[in-house]
Amino acid sequence: MVAALRFTAVDGVLVAVVLVLLMASAGLALSETALVRMSRVKALALEDDRRRGARQLARLVEHPERFLNAVLLLVLVCQLVVATIVGLLADQWFGAWGVAAGTVVEVVVIFVLAEALPKNWAVQNPERSALYAAPIVASVVRFPPIHAVSSALVRLADRLTGPRRSLQGVSESELLAMADVAMEEQVIETEERALIHSIIEFGDTVVREVMVPRPDMRTVDAGSSVSEALGVAMDAGFSRLPAHEGNVDDVVGVAYVKDLVRAERSGRGGAPVRDICRPGHFVPETKRVAGLMRDMQDRKVHLAIVVDEYGGTAGLVTLEDLIEELVGEIVDEFDIEEPRAVVLAGGELSVSARLAVDELGALLRVELPDGGWDTVGGLVIGLLGRVPGEGEGVETGGYRLVAERVQANRVARVRVLPPASDHGVGVKDASPEPPAAGPGDR
Repeated sequence: MVAALRFTAVDGVLVAVVLVLLMASAGLALSETALVRMSRVKALALEDDRRRGARQLARLVEHPERFLNAVLLLVLVCQLVVATIVGLLADQWFGAWGVAAGTVVEVVVIFVLAEALPKNWAVQNPERSALYAAPIVASVVRFPPIHAVSSALVRLADRLTGPRRSLQGVSESELLAMADVAMEEQVIETEERALIHSIIEFGDTVVREVMVPRPDMRTVDAGSSVSEALGVAMDAGFSRLPAHEGNVDDVVGVAYVKDLVRAERSGRGGAPVRDICRPGHFVPETKRVAGLMRDMQDRKVHLAIVVDEYGGTAGLVTLEDLIEELVGEIVDEFDIEEPRAVVLAGGELSVSARLAVDELGALLRVELPDGGWDTVGGLVIGLLGRVPGEGEGVETGGYRLVAERVQANRVARVRVLPPASDHGVGVKDASPEPPAAGPGDR
């Protein structure tokens, strides 16, 4: 037994090799976890902050297949060599029982010291571990023998699994989720989170969803005098008015109040509006608002006429309308603002019929049906199949939507009754609402 425990210089070298390989395996395991969990967006942010090692980190996470195979191969080699050396020493010192005991101890040591401990530390300290590991892994991957072997493994994997697909970038839903998490962790404010959501949703919005509909447009006849048009503009509180010939489907231009005032002061108050109106900018109702905002900035116009697929006037949209999609409602001194949503007794809501369906769904936290409508008023008409009378309504999403105020053939105000409410409640006892809001500063 004493002879079996004789420790030679060669044994000392082998033990040292085992310790070095265990440390190398732990470092590689830490690197694998840290780099795989690091997103490209986070790596680029660290590079912008000029963190040490961030440049190598950004290059590595951009193509993870270039380092992952090499790291996994080196981890496997380290652990296999450690297992072989430990088995030889245990057999030399203690015989067959020593090999069995050494295997158990080796599994526990490798799992704790070379796997669980470094990987858990990398999970708890993702940035620090990734920045620490990136320069080392970058140097190891560039080492010619390792680079050649890892490249061969990548080609072999491509033959077995087919060509690699390009990695997808960050999706809109991921960005929205990141903003929500950042707000919960108090990294950003609630208003900043709302602005991020608005910016992302802005790209999916079309002009039809933000325009002032045709019935709400204030226009002037192109044949009317400058003085008459100036009076209409002053009464409405708008700085721009579409000018039409005959009816609103034949818009010939836009009359600017500045031009009207200038003509009035120069003694041309009796001249027709068509002589001084400027060319109009016409856009389809299906155009994306992001593209329209760029067009309006390039053309230096603040108002565009929206036309439908048949060439008729569907409404108008202003630069203010587009900006409000990002920052919320902008109310100036001339706007008579009608509340978009008012909470009533018993959990009921009184909402503007022009409120977007998805906004009402967000308020109620329910999924409302999609269809050929954008507003709550359109939803009521679409589900009912006709223009409702005051007090009529429909059931959807567990709520009852009742037409609270109907003007001509338009639903102006909708009462939302919660599931527990008495659906026989009328709307006649509702307090009178102020006049419908104008389309803003035109």
